[in-house]
Amino acid sequence: MKTLLSSLAVITTAASSFAGVIVVEGKYQDKNLYVQNGYTSSGVGFCTYEVTINGKTTTDEVNSSAFEIDFSAYSIKPGTPVVVEIRHKDDCTPKVLNPEALKPKATFEVININVDKNGLLNWSTKNEMGSLAFIVEQFRWNKWIPVGEVQGTGKMDNNTYSFQTNAHSGENKFRVKQIGFGGVAKSSNSVSYVSTIGQPTYTISKDKSDIKFSGETLYEVYDAYGNVVKRGFGNDLNITTLSKGSYYLCYDNITADFAKK
Repeated sequence: MKTLLSSLAVITTAASSFAGVIVVEGKYQDKNLYVQNGYTSSGVGFCTYEVTINGKTTTDEVNSSAFEIDFSAYSIKPGTPVVVEIRHKDDCTPKVLNPEALKPKATFEVININVDKNGLLNWSTKNEMGSLAFIVEQFRWNKWIPVGEVQGTGKMDNNTYSFQTNAHSGENKFRVKQIGFGGVAKSSNSVSYVSTIGQPTYTISKDKSDIKFSGETLYEVYDAYGNVVKRGFGNDLNITTLSKGSYYLCYDNITADFAKK
């Protein structure tokens, strides 16, 4: 019995000394990972003892205070999902210095982008290295504003997307944008078409509770300090909750001002 307990203790100790695993997941962005390694608590040997990429053990030299996880030896194409496991002894922990190297960035290239006479925006891309949302933007009131989103596939091959836009009177301009890791954005070139719909008008009710538009429109209301206090789409804008003061009303492709008394 004593011998059996001693054997179990040895097995438990051996297993626990190799118990730690750091997992880094993402998509290969054509960049390697760098690891700060270090020694075990006893000062003998290094912390990391094995690294795998998608389940395959790498040939990286891990017996040093710092090492590089090199993806190039495995013929991994940019945009490919990868799972990196760094196995280490339980009395120390290595540190991945650049885990963001596997985070998606806005790398798409537009093959074609157009908008038809009905306001359907179509675009095709290549070289997406991560599944990021495409933010559809429309140029209104002298600025680009988001009007919708379409999730990107994240594939390197050709991808096609479409989004039904809402037109304002006159010339309409659209583009798509992605925001990658770290807030770095990339936008397409803009496309435009001329809408034949009439320009809506608006009236304020006598009791100052509503703004009525003659047709459905996108709108935003700003206070005197430039803060957005209302936004939406429709032909009726309730302003009962607004405090007394001066406001700017953006609708269709027009900017006007009004006072809440």
